[in-house]
Amino acid sequence: MKTVDTVLNKPNNGLKLSTWSNNQNQVWKGSLDCVAFEQKEIKNKLLSLDKPCHIIRISGQIGVTNDGYLAPADNSTTELLITAPPVHLQQLGDTNFLTTYGVKYAYMTGAMAGAIASEEMVIALGKEKILSSFGAGGLTPERLEIAINRIQQALPQGPYAFNLIHSPNDLAIERRAVDLYLKYEVKAVEASAFLDLTPNIVYYRVAGLSLNSANQIEIKNKVIAKISRREVATKFLQPAPARILQELLQQGLITELQANLASQVPMADDITVEADSGGHTDNRPLVCLLPSIITLRDEIQTQYNYQTPIRIGVAGGIATPESALASFMMGAAYIMTGSINQSCVESGACEHTKKLLAQAEMADMIMAPAADMFEMGVKLQVLKRGTMFPMRAQKLYELYRTYDSIESIPLAEREKLEKQVFRKTIAEVWEGTAAYLSQKNPEKLGKAVNNPKLKMALIFRWYLGLSSRWSTSGEKGREVDYQIWCGPAMGSFNDWVRGSYLAEPNNRHVVDVANQIMQGTAYLYRIQSLKIQGLQMANVYSQYQPIRCN
Repeated sequence: MKTVDTVLNKPNNGLKLSTWSNNQNQVWKGSLDCVAFEQKEIKNKLLSLDKPCHIIRISGQIGVTNDGYLAPADNSTTELLITAPPVHLQQLGDTNFLTTYGVKYAYMTGAMAGAIASEEMVIALGKEKILSSFGAGGLTPERLEIAINRIQQALPQGPYAFNLIHSPNDLAIERRAVDLYLKYEVKAVEASAFLDLTPNIVYYRVAGLSLNSANQIEIKNKVIAKISRREVATKFLQPAPARILQELLQQGLITELQANLASQVPMADDITVEADSGGHTDNRPLVCLLPSIITLRDEIQTQYNYQTPIRIGVAGGIATPESALASFMMGAAYIMTGSINQSCVESGACEHTKKLLAQAEMADMIMAPAADMFEMGVKLQVLKRGTMFPMRAQKLYELYRTYDSIESIPLAEREKLEKQVFRKTIAEVWEGTAAYLSQKNPEKLGKAVNNPKLKMALIFRWYLGLSSRWSTSGEKGREVDYQIWCGPAMGSFNDWVRGSYLAEPNNRHVVDVANQIMQGTAYLYRIQSLKIQGLQMANVYSQYQPIRCN
């Protein structure tokens, strides 16, 4: 049994007070056997988040316990310094996010196109009541329909979401996705890459509006809009434009009632503020962008007085408990992870890609031309370590900017393209491109025949488009051409898990990663709370490394 004498002989455990924090009105009562004075034991007490945490001082030695009880002050030799309440993971973020989507955490995983955010990922997370968005971008309607059926069969009560990606060069792709989501009653979409509202996203939103028996507006179709610019956020924070509503009315797609209800609700239930992320990104710093969008939300909420204020979440750079805690402390209603899930077992990426991602460091990312908005000069963030894609893609864009047609490119440059990049003749690439367009977009093919500049862009986009598919399919011999969408969060995650079981890609499961980040966030919240109250702590207490649960 521990006594005061044994406590006096304890070595320095890295705990001391920087201010007088003694609670003059209460003392701690309990057995000394449940008080930890050694660093390892103290860490375990701090990690017991479902229990209160009492910091006490006995004979000059500071200890930590989860047990005992508090009593009115008396002549006890035990000083109560600080008491921290239990920390429940459900307290992090906005509890309305939890009730709206039927989830246990204010945490979700974002869509990664081409089914990198796969059915397996969505189902695994959904079964644990964690929201995940399926990566529908770039998929055919037939492939998307298969995914909808599979996910709905596995998660008949949810939670799940599907991506609706803006396709400025082919709005018919958007429309086909919306038609499928309405047909199968998909209750939530993650709208991404939108520069402006289109009739398609408005149609999805408004088609789900109705009045319940209490004459209250019901929003059946939830929209989680991912944005990185104030002007785009404004469009989703406001009601649907009257111009688009009138257009949908004339087409018979929505009713008069729905059009009227649409003027009373915002276009989105949730806004995900996307900072420096993988894929399409403006590389914005989160600490600047999030407060700006929260302020914008508050201004628009004052103007429209929505019954349920729009929640503001964050994405881009969320990879560790530290980044998650910073987001919640800045007012984020929820956090969204992206790049880090691509290295997980359930990801649609191939094994080679997952290994490259698991080796990535924060500086191993670079911006490269995007396939879907190539002619506009839009770039996306990709992994540069272990692949030559960024350099080759940039070369293609420079050629596009410099020359007016494939034929005007110097012969030596064309031969390099054929041997090093395409590994086919330019004629063969165009033949394959034309065959594809004849089935998918014959109008664009017709324009390209009479527009040499457009024809050149389509030839270059052949490589840009296939390179991302090679990364998911694991195309042998094309490893150096893999286009791997990735943000610096990947490197941050790898730094965090180094030395733990999650350092090995085969051990990375999306549910486990979510649990570890949320558990670590709650732990660090407790540590910061104790520090704010005056407890100085050794660095060993301020670190949370993933702990494998058996």
